[in-house]
Amino acid sequence: MSDKPAMLIINTGGTLNKRYDPLTGKLYVPREDTAVQALIAPFGDNLKVTLMGAIYKDSLDMDDQDRVEIANIISQRPGQPVLVVHGTDTMAETAAVLAKECSGRRIVLTGAMEPVAFGGMEAMSNFALSVGFLLADDKPGVFIGMHGLVRPHEKIKKDRKRGLFVPL
Repeated sequence: MSDKPAMLIINTGGTLNKRYDPLTGKLYVPREDTAVQALIAPFGDNLKVTLMGAIYKDSLDMDDQDRVEIANIISQRPGQPVLVVHGTDTMAETAAVLAKECSGRRIVLTGAMEPVAFGGMEAMSNFALSVGFLLADDKPGVFIGMHGLVRPHEKIKKDRKRGLFVPL
């Protein structure tokens, strides 16, 4: 029997995952999990992680059907705390759906405003903060973990003028 903490990580895309396409000069969300795997790697074998990729979109392109898909993935895998890697622009909307559809679960949404491929310090900070919070307690709820804060989803927001998540 393993005493390693277990968690489900759902990678939905977002800026954290974006890469630069030199042929088009644009950023895009790849349909794979390389960026999140890079964030998991420093934890070594201290965690038992199930990583699932789904959606693979910028959060501005997500719709209600995508949010229901995330909720269904969580509902089909009971028992483990869940970290959702998500774009920052519509993180609050997805969190509200998950709070309604996945009550009784411990879920943290996190992401970054700068891609891992561009250095990743913000992404690693947000990711590590969220993992630590997720595993430190088993109290259910849906939380957002960004920029040094982890708060219930309805008590944190993205301040677009400052480029920072702030408490409400």
